[in-house]
Amino acid sequence: MNSATRASRGVTGLFAAVYQRDLKLAWRSAGQWLNPILFFVIVITLFPLGIGPGANTLATIAPGILWVSALLAMMLSLDALFAGDFRDGTLEQWVISGEPLSVVVLAKVLAYWTTNGLPLVVLSPLLGVMLQLPQSAFTTLLLSLLLGTLSLSFIGAIGAALTVSVNQGGILLSLLVLPLTAPVLIFGSGAVSAAAASLTVSAQLSLLAALAALSVSLAPVAISGALRVGVAAGR
Repeated sequence: MNSATRASRGVTGLFAAVYQRDLKLAWRSAGQWLNPILFFVIVITLFPLGIGPGANTLATIAPGILWVSALLAMMLSLDALFAGDFRDGTLEQWVISGEPLSVVVLAKVLAYWTTNGLPLVVLSPLLGVMLQLPQSAFTTLLLSLLLGTLSLSFIGAIGAALTVSVNQGGILLSLLVLPLTAPVLIFGSGAVSAAAASLTVSAQLSLLAALAALSVSLAPVAISGALRVGVAAGR
């Protein structure tokens, strides 16, 4: 077995170990993944009660409501993404271990997306029915949220890494991250609105796919650098 193969297996094993570890930790801390789901459901449920049951009105604003609610729901637990590992010293051990930190970051963010973003995607069609969203837009809603929540996870992780050494940095995190999420929000809600109006959505979905690909490929490097600075500042 050559060195390249051994290195590849080592990187794959590191990714799998970190990913499984974070999934187990999230499962044990039910509030970490239940709170965003409950927030998502409650916020969307309140809109028909506050605006009224008019089908045309709800159908018009449904894409924006679903997307904004998903964005805010994912922000709820974002500050805890690296905070626990920073407090107990695990993050510092990863930084000084010599292991590729970007692989650790990739695994942690994908685990966060699995427990916080993916459930919102699964629930979105049911809540879309409540908001009178046309059934023709459901497939686009699922695809756009699938790509969008993935991008939002990595964009938000950059902010979480930058504020990891800041006590109670939730407000600062929101100020850093929310402006960066505007393109994802615009293209995502625009795709669903276009699908509801029976218009083509290929342009919006292509842009969302491009943003997701850029986020997955480039964000781990930026996050790793921010975490190294945060660990150094916290010593």
